[in-house]
Amino acid sequence: MTNTYKIPETHPDFRLNKRHFTNVELRQVAYSYIKEGEPFEQQIGDFLLDWLKPTSYIEVHTSGSTGTPKKIRLEKQHMINSALATSKFFKLPAHTTALMCLPAEYIAGKMMLVRAMFLGWHLDTVPPSSNPLDRVFKVYDFSAMTPFQLDNSIARLHLVKKMIIGGGAVSPRLRKMLRDVDSVLFETYGMTETCSHIAAKKLNPEKKKKNERPFKLMPNVSIAQDDRGCLIIKAPNILDEEIITNDVVEIITYKKFLWKGRYDNIINSGGIKLFPEQIEQKLNKVLDRRFFVTSMPDDSLGEKLILFVEDDFSEETIDQLKEKIDHIKSLDKYEKPKKIYLIEKFEETPNGKIHRENTLKSKVS
Repeated sequence: MTNTYKIPETHPDFRLNKRHFTNVELRQVAYSYIKEGEPFEQQIGDFLLDWLKPTSYIEVHTSGSTGTPKKIRLEKQHMINSALATSKFFKLPAHTTALMCLPAEYIAGKMMLVRAMFLGWHLDTVPPSSNPLDRVFKVYDFSAMTPFQLDNSIARLHLVKKMIIGGGAVSPRLRKMLRDVDSVLFETYGMTETCSHIAAKKLNPEKKKKNERPFKLMPNVSIAQDDRGCLIIKAPNILDEEIITNDVVEIITYKKFLWKGRYDNIINSGGIKLFPEQIEQKLNKVLDRRFFVTSMPDDSLGEKLILFVEDDFSEETIDQLKEKIDHIKSLDKYEKPKKIYLIEKFEETPNGKIHRENTLKSKVS
């Protein structure tokens, strides 16, 4: 049986860099991007050609945030359904002006194109960079960024009215800086397998709350937990079968959950379960350099909590850090690192994230 699929025609209001294109015209655009475009335009061209093939799915690579990167198939109809849910949840109708500053190589970039084509958005593309708003001189209704891009764009955030942030955790330091920003910012939860986000929460709400805000589910998504306390996602509009994640969560209501950390990162120290991500959120109050917590085998505790900080070695710095950490009221006594290591330069993954495992291996023998 051949897997043929009629690609829906682009929305009559769709604009890409100010011009409307039908599917036929879009194919020509894709070819010219691949032949003559900059690298980021070649990626857009590649995706558009994949999209316009008469198959019901596209093949994508997962980012590796939930394990080893792998090739998976996403149904085009699921991607369109995801775009419709985004439009409804964030109130982004036809004629929404949107800025694409993420690479089309990954799901977040691909989905910006799908949303524009089927919701009738006016989408402008700029080269993905660490400070994408530097070359922008008009106001947009919507955009999507990584926390790193957001961090570098704070002075120009007035150029985007609504923004979603994904692809990494937003640090407390960055959250603090966003409190008085007028743009409405959302942190999202999702993965390649779910055609980007399935939940979101406001990063800079008008009402300030002491407690952490939960993620709120998108339309037609329901959740459960497995026996490890990890999130199970059921979303018939975007998934053929449910996904069991490695994210430990606390379900607040059928529509809301709190993210606690990754199951594979849990540290069992003397029978106490420690979540590195939660401890890092608390340590962020006093640490202004890159850092992470992890564990080492320990005879009496089984695993002991240790802290890595990217800094030149100095006994004095270690003593100062210990003193600062001792004064963090929200830090439980079990959450205080048993040892601090200062490392001149962390090992990194290809996309610039800290490679915890390699850093640990290379420095602690």
